[in-house]
Amino acid sequence: MGAVRSNVVFVQDLSSNAVLYSRNEEGARPIASITKLMTALVVTDANQNMQEIIEVTQADVDQVKHSRSRLAVGARLTRADMLHIALMSSENRAANALARNYPGGLNAFVVAMNAKAKQLGMTQSHFVEPTGLSSDNVSSPRDLVKMMQAAASRPTISNFSTDNQQEVRAGNKTPTVFRNTNMLVTNPSWDIKVSKTGFINEAGQCLVMVTRINNRDTAIVLLNAEGKGTRIYDAMKIKQLLQAKQQVASTDQAEIESPEKEL
Repeated sequence: MGAVRSNVVFVQDLSSNAVLYSRNEEGARPIASITKLMTALVVTDANQNMQEIIEVTQADVDQVKHSRSRLAVGARLTRADMLHIALMSSENRAANALARNYPGGLNAFVVAMNAKAKQLGMTQSHFVEPTGLSSDNVSSPRDLVKMMQAAASRPTISNFSTDNQQEVRAGNKTPTVFRNTNMLVTNPSWDIKVSKTGFINEAGQCLVMVTRINNRDTAIVLLNAEGKGTRIYDAMKIKQLLQAKQQVASTDQAEIESPEKEL
């Protein structure tokens, strides 16, 4: 795995649970916007009305990292659109608005995030808010695989996180087009079931996916990469390595089954 440059690498075959590659997998670390997969799990499992209109307020403005947003204060979207752009485009204000509009508000939502983590067996994970902007949201690669498997089993999360783009209309304003932060979802050679990117300084560039490789569901966790393109390059490299390994294995098996006869 020398060619893969992310600091943390964890690749698992979800059919056999075999760990295919790992590097620096031990311990919990900041996960940035990968947090939004847990946010999505709490929202979808609460069975709230997805067509209810939610408004972005000043409470949703990032006071931690002062990140930019394309959702203005006062923007009004359905819960479904909020979830869609939170997953696909990592929209922080949308994620926070979803949590505020949970029964009991933001504090109850964070309690629900940690309860969901416990339910999924994520023993090295802890959440303090719904966006990932706080470096106190932490998890381990093995825990993230558990979270991705749960996310992949929810069609809404699977569809929204792997969608290429979505046009949303906030109130009476001109429609805004939001695009996926993972360029691989537009590549026809990839079959991705769940995807989420993330970045804060403490976490580095992050990417997690469940994707089909060699006709098997495979979880890829890449954390603390330097440079925005590294996580994408690493995912492509991992796929190439797994496909090459499969090709060698298939060739060896064919030679065993059809040995050349001596003349």
